[in-house]
Amino acid sequence: MDFWAEIVGQPAAVRALEHAASPEGARELSHAWLITGPPGSGRSNIALRFAAALVARDPAEREGVFAQVRARTHPDVAVLTTQKVVIGIDDVRDIVTTAYYAPATGRHRVIVIEDADRMPERTSNVLLKALEEPPERTVWVLCAPSEADLLPTIRSRARSLRLVTPSPEQIAGLLHERDGVDADAAERAARLAQSHIGMARRLAADPEALARRERTIEVALGVVTLGDAMAAANELLKVAEADAAALTEELDAAEREQALRGLGIAPGAAIPPQLRAQIRGLEEDQKRRATRSLRDGIDRILTDLLSLYRDAVLTAQGAGLGLVNREQAARITELAEGWGAARVLDAVAAVEEARDRLNRGVTPGLVLEAMFAGTVLAGAGAGGVSTMDGRVRR
Repeated sequence: MDFWAEIVGQPAAVRALEHAASPEGARELSHAWLITGPPGSGRSNIALRFAAALVARDPAEREGVFAQVRARTHPDVAVLTTQKVVIGIDDVRDIVTTAYYAPATGRHRVIVIEDADRMPERTSNVLLKALEEPPERTVWVLCAPSEADLLPTIRSRARSLRLVTPSPEQIAGLLHERDGVDADAAERAARLAQSHIGMARRLAADPEALARRERTIEVALGVVTLGDAMAAANELLKVAEADAAALTEELDAAEREQALRGLGIAPGAAIPPQLRAQIRGLEEDQKRRATRSLRDGIDRILTDLLSLYRDAVLTAQGAGLGLVNREQAARITELAEGWGAARVLDAVAAVEEARDRLNRGVTPGLVLEAMFAGTVLAGAGAGGVSTMDGRVRR
């Protein structure tokens, strides 16, 4: 099987990375790479495969090396990722230190930083010093949504590689052929995930995640009055909280159990006072991860809402293109006829404004309330509130 077969829809990127990892490309190998692409394009997966290809001494070893890299057990590959809102400066300092170690078994030492866009400027400056004086045989691989998310001084010291959004058909094929998902279920998951590989896999494998997405669309379609807007914001906040809890609760419990075992504390036993600070530190990290998970959940809801309004705009304009939310075609037609393209575009603007507010740290509940209120008031006349069928209540 081709080592790069799981990288979907990125033939140009694969060719560039394969050449760089080959003996022929060794002399022109850049010491730092910046892999950018939209969410779900597979940045992390392609970065880890590139790391395995750089480390392996023979192409036949690549799959075995990749298994170690994915499990975070290979001595020559360090991966920095975070479940927090930002990457801490101490985490970057620690991984910079490992960059100066010689490779233990492979051709290179590779440092992968996922979500490099989550580094504040002060943290980025720590990384910049390492990029300015790169150790021999060390390769940095940074991942971010776009080049603009990193400092210009870092961008200028890394070779940029842009990924594209895979097509839904390519994602569906991957789910069907590799994960054994039924063809119809794979098509639906890929379409609803809008080509986000990780989300498509989750929708295909987790019925509860699929149900939460369906509920998001139903709630949005039911917003008519300002009262509906407030109720919808409250319900979708609960949807996001449930989604975040599903991702973090099991991990939190496992981490706490592992920490207690490492400290020699029996299950159910009281924590000695001298060890409470360590457990408290773990709990604080978990709270920060929960905050990020909630915000990521809200962001996914906003993406789903954009797909709904995109479908409504296409329907209102008679574009004849395929709908993302095909299962709600009748209600989307009703929305498009009642609102018209101009008002739907106002709703799109409200969602984009909500995303901007979320990124600026506004409370998620307030973000959703303001967004839904904006979609209602976009259709208001003088002194009135527009209903979904286009009438104005006074």
